[in-house]
Amino acid sequence: MKQLRPAILLTLFFTVFTGLIFPYTLYAIGKVMPHQANGSLVTNAKGETIGSELIAQPFSKPEYFHPRPSGTGDLGYGTFDKDHPFAGSSGTNLGPTSDKLINGIHKKTADGKDDPSNFDGIKDLAVAYRKENNLAVDALVPADAVTRSASGIDPAISPENAKIQAVRVAAAQHMPLDKVKKLIEENTENRFLGVFGDPAVNVLKLNLALDAAKK
Repeated sequence: MKQLRPAILLTLFFTVFTGLIFPYTLYAIGKVMPHQANGSLVTNAKGETIGSELIAQPFSKPEYFHPRPSGTGDLGYGTFDKDHPFAGSSGTNLGPTSDKLINGIHKKTADGKDDPSNFDGIKDLAVAYRKENNLAVDALVPADAVTRSASGIDPAISPENAKIQAVRVAAAQHMPLDKVKKLIEENTENRFLGVFGDPAVNVLKLNLALDAAKK
């Protein structure tokens, strides 16, 4: 009985705690925070779900802000799919001294086509970033503009990255640069509790604010 009694009590305790108290506590929190509990989904003016604040989308037009590079491969940058929202989540797992990460891989197959294993390195991404934003060939660029996130679906970029892109976006949108910079400031999320993390700009929310500003 000395061994059986504590075993029965512990079984009952953990059954009640893990089977009732814990899940119902999470359920209650979800009711208090329904937006976050349901995936932080973003809707357009028609009420249609167009994405999530937590998942990046592959913006590429010059009139919009672009996300970080991604390692999600053929699925694209965190392509939003309501049935498989994280289907494109993937990092590169490459270390900071990796030659592939820095210089990339650029090979041709026997028929002269690009090899499927080709990969743009940091140097390639830096060249592309400078070109699309009309920067000098030796201009310094933010780290997040030329590196992929661990998840491959990072929805945010640094304020510095956004400010560099602002010149291109303002010109393409025929909008005053100061107005675009103000939108960046309004959509910049500061450090959590003022200490943790770095300031960041959610690209999807910023681009939606950009569309709203044109109306």
